[in-house]
Amino acid sequence: MNEPARRQGRPPKMENPRGRILDEAAELFAKNGYEGTSLSDVAVAVGVTKAAIFHYFPNKKEIYEAIIVRTLQGLVETVTLAVEVDGDAEARLVRFMMAHADYFEQHYYGFMTMLVGYGGMENITLIEEARKLRDGYESLLRSIVTTGMKSGCFRQVDVHVASRAVLSLLNWMVRWYKPGHGSPASAFAKEYCDLMLGGLRTRQA
Repeated sequence: MNEPARRQGRPPKMENPRGRILDEAAELFAKNGYEGTSLSDVAVAVGVTKAAIFHYFPNKKEIYEAIIVRTLQGLVETVTLAVEVDGDAEARLVRFMMAHADYFEQHYYGFMTMLVGYGGMENITLIEEARKLRDGYESLLRSIVTTGMKSGCFRQVDVHVASRAVLSLLNWMVRWYKPGHGSPASAFAKEYCDLMLGGLRTRQA
């Protein structure tokens, strides 16, 4: 039996309502979990009716997965812009890690939602979009490490292992870092980067 069509309310009269829905939902998902957050909770947080939410999203899962894709897209765009500035591989790696940390801090709730929910995505179209973004991001990092090895700045290492180590250090921050408490996330990323570079540099470098 087909599900009855959901009644869509009027579009909310606010600037960027779709983005506002994603912002509020991300905070709720990050704090209360997916199961602990209802569409009614999202509607209350946004300040609209539940029916109005359906004007943009058919269900809670679509909101959750849209947050994941939007967060990934923003991360890729932000970090790519940061590393496009001229410089050697070491300088670009520093900018990569610090830009990643800055974006994480500025989009904390979306980032938490992304890391927790990525593996449970169901929408085929959004899964493919997220996969392309993730693969492109990892490829960008690998290219920096590879360039460093070719130039003699970095010693010869397994590029995939080194790249995963960088991303693991950065993403693990979500387990303990809280924005507004102490140093900015980029400060910790710089310390991580110094540790990584200590192991990557050749003796000559």
